[in-house]
Formats: sequence, structure tokens, C-alpha cells
Amino acid sequence: MAIGNGDMNTAKHLVWELDDFRNHQRAARFIKQFQETLCVYSGTVSQLYTNYDITVPKDEEKSLIILPNPYAFHDTFSHVNEEAVTSTNLMILPGELVGRNGLHIRIPFTNRKARIVPLSSGLRAVMRACENTNDYFLPVITKGDLRAFRQDLPTLHLHRFRPSRLENASEFDAKGMRKAILYRLMPYLG
Repeated sequence: MAIGNGDMNTAKHLVWELDDFRNHQRAARFIKQFQETLCVYSGTVSQLYTNYDITVPKDEEKSLIILPNPYAFHDTFSHVNEEAVTSTNLMILPGELVGRNGLHIRIPFTNRKARIVPLSSGLRAVMRACENTNDYFLPVITKGDLRAFRQDLPTLHLHRFRPSRLENASEFDAKGMRKAILYRLMPYLG
């Protein structure tokens, strides 16, 4: 699916600017590695995208576009109110930022310093901790979550989808969203 300049104006919620990054290509490569594992939420249109592509327009390296799969309309969930998606203090970091290989997650604690652990084990730990409270930790990303550390290294802030806070979706849809998010996370949860 191609988006021309006129279409970009009508779908600004799907265009993520890379102006804060010195190296736009590095930022695009970093976010693209989550295309198959993290869902995208757009509060502007109250939709959760579970099947999408991330593209960088050839004439515009300073932005990227989230393109929902037009042939998988069942993978886009509507009526997801903004209160069902909350900000967290969790950040995904590239290995070079912490002096290690692979992806890592920064987990803050209320009474002590944050810990930086490998992404897979960190996600599993956070998800287990939330299950004990009968609430799920279902990470999603939103426009603005891709952030620059010192204008060079990309980091990714995580939001949390909370099915219990949905107002206009059926229980069937809420379960479908939860399943879709968990299914995409399987590479990290093993």
C-alpha cells in the first residue's frame, strides 16, 4: 500500500517523525525489529493494530509510517478508548547503550534503582508480577514511544494495554486483543 503526500496528511497518527535522531536509518532499523512482536495503538482513531508494516518513505528519511495490513482488517481492533492504554516507565534499550549484546529492558522499582535486564527475561518477570494481581501486562507502543538517547541511540518506551479498562468493546473483542498481543510476544516469552 503506497501513501502519497496527500494521504500522509489525513493519517498523521500513522506517521512517526525521526527528527530527534541524528541517525534516522538506525532509528528506523531499531523500531522495525518490533514489527512482528509489538502491537501499535493509536489514540487518535482509538485503534489497536496487530498486523502492520513499518515503512520509510524514499523521499522522506526523517519519518516512518505505520501501515495496517489492508488485507487483514480483522487484525485491527476499533473502539479502544485511551484509558485502556496506559504509560509505563519501562524502556527497551539497544545492547550498545548498556554495553551488552541484544535487547534489554529497563525496569524501575519504587524503592530502589532501576534494573536493566535482557528483554525476554525482563518481560516474563513483569508479566508474572502482574498476573499475581489478576491484571495483565500487555505491552503496546504508540506514536512518540520511539525516543532518542543523546540524539544517537534509539530507545522504545512501552505502554500497557489493559482489557479491564475497555469501555466500548465487547468481552469477545477484549479477549481477542489480549490473545493477539500475547501471540505476537511469543518470540520473547518462549
